[in-house]
Amino acid sequence: MPNKRTSFDYDPVTPSRRVRVSRVPDGAPEDAWPVDNAQEFGASERHEKATETAEETPAAEAVAAANLSTSRNLELKRGHAFSYAGLFLFTVVLFFRPYELFSALSGFTSIAYWLAILTLAVFVPTQLALEGNFTARPREVHLVLLLCVAALLSIPLAINPGEAWTAFNYPFIRAVAMFIVIVNVVRTPLRLKGLMFLGLAVGAFLSLGAMNDYRIGRLATEGERVAGVVGGMFGNPNDLALHLVTMIPLAVGLLLSTRNILAKPLYAACALLMIGGVIASFSRGGFLGLLGACVVLAWKLGRRQRLLMIVLLGAFIVALVAVAPGEYASRLGTIGSVSADASSSSRKDVLVRSIIVAIANPVFGVGIGNFHIVSISELVSHNSYTQVAAEMGLAALIIYIMFLIIPFRRLRVIEEATFETRKGSRIYYLSVALQASLIAFMVSSFFGSVAYQFYLYYLVGYAVALRRIYEAQTGVAVVPVSKKQRRLDAEVGHADSMERDIQADSPAPDSQPLAWRT
Repeated sequence: MPNKRTSFDYDPVTPSRRVRVSRVPDGAPEDAWPVDNAQEFGASERHEKATETAEETPAAEAVAAANLSTSRNLELKRGHAFSYAGLFLFTVVLFFRPYELFSALSGFTSIAYWLAILTLAVFVPTQLALEGNFTARPREVHLVLLLCVAALLSIPLAINPGEAWTAFNYPFIRAVAMFIVIVNVVRTPLRLKGLMFLGLAVGAFLSLGAMNDYRIGRLATEGERVAGVVGGMFGNPNDLALHLVTMIPLAVGLLLSTRNILAKPLYAACALLMIGGVIASFSRGGFLGLLGACVVLAWKLGRRQRLLMIVLLGAFIVALVAVAPGEYASRLGTIGSVSADASSSSRKDVLVRSIIVAIANPVFGVGIGNFHIVSISELVSHNSYTQVAAEMGLAALIIYIMFLIIPFRRLRVIEEATFETRKGSRIYYLSVALQASLIAFMVSSFFGSVAYQFYLYYLVGYAVALRRIYEAQTGVAVVPVSKKQRRLDAEVGHADSMERDIQADSPAPDSQPLAWRT
């Protein structure tokens, strides 16, 4: 459950949020906690704010304070409209790469770079004007800035500082910059869903292209596998599959959360298309990531019928392999055998080499983007964890893992807090979906050098944005609580419940003898 006693570790989305955290006293019954509004994902807080303030101020002052707070809230939410527009356009260009799709735009290959510069040029002064700082500071922002420091420290000590600077400049620092913009700009459900829609749209588009290329035999990767219909992030089939397996859970989450009857089949179609795209990519890492995402979704969405969900999941996997091309099942059969093909054997050798390099260079690594120099046959690590460890040091690896785990744990807190209202809660299903997406990334990124790419930073950005929306809506800081603390809280809640029962059974004060009343 959200922690009632812990303050926020960053500036609030709304100025009234600290007041709202203190309105629930310690020991209050569970049903007195603020919960997700079952009727509206981004429900208005005007009535709540007026009620809170009225407890401490006269009625006229309460109304004035509520109006001022609501006005300030709207100002903060709408204040980044131009920044969000820039972020949205940048994401469109990043995902769809229009200069590859349309020959008339072939001379505008740097459009994404200039859109990023323009977005930052609008974002920074707007953020300073609205909140007086460069960024909100949830823990994920601290971690990503520490990761930037580790990357910068590795550059002057790199084997090839020029290559290290190039790797830092693109794509890493751009992904970090857009992550910070997402954290601060995406403050409403509509904005969050807008970015998710883009991810689903490009996923469906790429999946259609991949399946069509496989159908007609257009195999670009080593003459055996399809590539994305656009290059960049999706030019490699493994990277293409990684994006798809992180988007499939979001399609499922939006499918379950929407009340729009027309939207449900659209989300279902997107999910099925992207599953087809994963199969067409023939990516073993993608299949394992999809399996991880499906396990998380089945375990969490079917928590009261887990045995049934496990059976259904097994049936789904069997059906998936059955309808896939015969070569796909054969390729999956090589997952457990390192010597099954040259690719598996090569990746094992490179993985071992990256671990050795990381141990030999534990402080600053060999420099960001420099592992291929000391690798086997100039190969990259094909593992995001050893990529970070070998190129930036073991401390950077710890930071990177924390950057993955912390948003997952806080999404889990939101999931638990909104479970009882899940039938009317969009936040519940999106929190579960994002957990599944993060697990899919953790699994698939074990087979790809994607630590500096945009995939992860957008996913974590979505997780932080959802958390900030939830906190602004409920006024409760989302802080993971240890099992020991949860047990103590349960004991305290049980004691409070017993005390309330005793008080309820006691006679009213007026019915007691005068000596008792005095």
